[in-house]
Amino acid sequence: MTEIVNRVKESGLISIDLADYKSNIAIIAIDITDVLWQGLVLKEKDFRSWIKEHDWDQYATKAVYIHCSADAIVPTWAYMLIGSKLHESGAFYVVGSKLDLEKALIKNRIEEDNLEDYRDGRVIIKGCADISCPEYAMTELIRFIQPVAKSIMYGEPCSTVPVFKKKKK
Repeated sequence: MTEIVNRVKESGLISIDLADYKSNIAIIAIDITDVLWQGLVLKEKDFRSWIKEHDWDQYATKAVYIHCSADAIVPTWAYMLIGSKLHESGAFYVVGSKLDLEKALIKNRIEEDNLEDYRDGRVIIKGCADISCPEYAMTELIRFIQPVAKSIMYGEPCSTVPVFKKKKK
């Protein structure tokens, strides 16, 4: 009886699954509209009072996106004050949309990888994953891995699309 051999595993290909870069951290929004006077105007005294009284500890292990859903002019320092409190609480945060936050979480996760794991490797980035903005994740992986990889492909080991191949010196 012949032993079944996993030729893909023995090929030395490094397979990356985009799903590995999906964050499991809870995402919360802070909408500045909620603290605007009549949903239109930021009153500094009221805003600073909200900043002081708000429970910032609730964000300690969360990812937060700060935005304003109203068509209001919000001074830059308002975002800075919220950011400062979120920083103190240990939250990960961005100013922008939920998608902006998800992209930042993906980029952080990619940068946590050990680049040496890909040195002179033949890398395949698998494309089927439940991840927001897969194009962003893939291009960030390219930016991260290409300087050290021998080659980068897209797809599955049985059917790949070449993306990059290091030039021979």
